[in-house]
Amino acid sequence: MPSILVRHNVKILGQGEQPMIFAHGYGCDQNMWRFITPAFQDRYKIILFDYVGHGQSDAAAFDQARYDSLQGYADDVLAICRALNLKDVIFVGHSVSAMIGVLAAIREPERFDRLVLIGPSPRYIDDADFVGGFTQEDIEGLLDSLDSNHLGWSSAMAPVIMGNPERPELGEELTNSFCRTNPDIAKHFARVTFLSDNRADLPKVTTKALILQCSQDVIAPEAVGHYVHQNLPDSEFVLMQATGHCPNLSAPEETIAAMEAFLHGSASNKTAAE
Repeated sequence: MPSILVRHNVKILGQGEQPMIFAHGYGCDQNMWRFITPAFQDRYKIILFDYVGHGQSDAAAFDQARYDSLQGYADDVLAICRALNLKDVIFVGHSVSAMIGVLAAIREPERFDRLVLIGPSPRYIDDADFVGGFTQEDIEGLLDSLDSNHLGWSSAMAPVIMGNPERPELGEELTNSFCRTNPDIAKHFARVTFLSDNRADLPKVTTKALILQCSQDVIAPEAVGHYVHQNLPDSEFVLMQATGHCPNLSAPEETIAAMEAFLHGSASNKTAAE
């Protein structure tokens, strides 16, 4: 087995021919897709992996220079695709992985068939005519807090990110996932993520994309989802009834239904958008 597959704890499931690669968000791992993949594995080849420093990946492979931008993570996605000779790929990216998928599709557009972007944000900090959801001071405070107390920050932030306070077990799962992530890598990845600005990359994407936008998402507000849709040339937008930032855990049925409608070539799922 190529070392890249060991490094990222790559798992391959499913009966189909067309590959569907699932990319987890910050502080998470491939286990976050366990409610989604069963719906697709009878028709697709499912590829799961962990970014370096997350899940069961090889944290010793972390290279700070390589991962000083999201492009380093996109290069990992492409390396996995090359190692498995994947073509006609459906890329499903949650949170920061949405922009990682965008960067991968720009670099090797011929490799990708569709992008499914769950809670995408090209920039988290507000700008002159752009609502990212956070001020510069918000982000600096968030990163300073993470630097000083990784476990405390994780315990405080994960339930806020998850939303759905009436289902505390969801926030608890995300908290535990954050806390398991290598703390030094988590701090670096957070800084790269929250200070990134990929707005100029969106118009370069030629791959057809679905934007899944949750309601009441504190990390990627609704205005951000509309911005991505307006600037991603061949995209569909679905405003989900699901709340929070992790519908793959909190609302898997609605997430699956929106993906199915997109993959089967129908117009945007209007019932979910209303």
